Amino acid sequence: MSRSTVCALLFGVFMTAVFSSAKAQTPSDPLWQKALKIHRAAIVVDTHADTPSLILDAGLDIGDPQAKSHLNLKRIKEGGLSAQFFVSYVSKSFVPENRSAFRALEMMDAIRHDIVERYPNDFVFATSAADIRAAKRQGKIAALIGIEGGHAIEDSLRLLRQFYLLGARYMTLTHTNTNGWADSSADVAKWDGLNELGRKVVLEMNRLGMMVDISHVSDATFFDVIETTKAPIIASHSSARALNNHPRNMTDDMLRAVAKNGGVVMVNFYPLFIDQALLDADRNRDPLVKAMIAEVETKYAKDWAKQQEELAKIEAAHPLPPATLATLMKHFDHIIKTAGIDHVGIGSDFDGIDKVPVGMEEVSKLPHITYELLRLGYSERDIKKVLGENVLRVFGEVEKVSRTWPKGNQTAAGK
Repeated sequence: MSRSTVCALLFGVFMTAVFSSAKAQTPSDPLWQKALKIHRAAIVVDTHADTPSLILDAGLDIGDPQAKSHLNLKRIKEGGLSAQFFVSYVSKSFVPENRSAFRALEMMDAIRHDIVERYPNDFVFATSAADIRAAKRQGKIAALIGIEGGHAIEDSLRLLRQFYLLGARYMTLTHTNTNGWADSSADVAKWDGLNELGRKVVLEMNRLGMMVDISHVSDATFFDVIETTKAPIIASHSSARALNNHPRNMTDDMLRAVAKNGGVVMVNFYPLFIDQALLDADRNRDPLVKAMIAEVETKYAKDWAKQQEELAKIEAAHPLPPATLATLMKHFDHIIKTAGIDHVGIGSDFDGIDKVPVGMEEVSKLPHITYELLRLGYSERDIKKVLGENVLRVFGEVEKVSRTWPKGNQTAAGK
């Protein structure tokens, strides 16, 4: 997951790249001024940041302006971010020890305690679309919880319900591992999508009012979710496979299926998911470098700070070419043209990625997305949809499905 220290070491490499990705903005540029005005007025929502991993594993203080992370309080304010879904990420390494739920709870506590309670003048804990709008009116940043990795519920609907009561408002059904009820895009398939329990999980999330997140799932799992769900779904951090042939990305058929479902796809910023040339370069890396990376990831699976330190050394010695803001914007534009303007949003994956596009180095750069959308010819109304209104609509519709669920009609007793 998080590679923030890598980013610090690679910063010098990135800064040598040519900023051909976007027209340079200056204070006197009328379009830049218009972009800033739109951005500040909009509700800007990012549905995926792994900052809690840095809090737990590296002692990050989100209020420290010098913090080596993509997100800190100063940068969040500069970037005009209105609401952040902080991720309760559970590595698959916790599965053999039956500690997945425990890890999820620690992550959730980091969000509540180390972010919201530590900085109450800046953050407010949110559990609904209305809470996000209220936070914007109050001039505060809404902090929300998303769970990444369905193995966190340890195959228990009872645990799923408890996580919802504690504030989790979406769950990514899988991570890189196939779990007891859903296949992952990065693992061997066991269920050909969802099994019976997996369908119960999706329906129970619908009943609760928890958004179903299909980032990381296999294609078969995705289409099983589409067939099963009674509410719109989200992809909290996924990009377009037509532009980058990575199994983590979504095909055009999947994008159109999300549109038909009424859901929303949040674009992931990770260079290996957005830049095909970079992905090819990574796949063709020296086998010795790949072996070094794999060894470090395995050796320090439970010590994120040390893992990042060692990976940073490898990446600095064997750097890949950087991706650009222009490449990132192609994914926004493609998904808009394929799924429609009502089905696109922002899912940065900040603090969970080891590389960032040049021009989108951290959260304070978010207004550049608004600027680039203006340059592409999108209207203020449409830009505000992409920045946050689309996910707010889906959030509200998921809540409505929950409110109108037949009383007493639970999807399963829950084991």
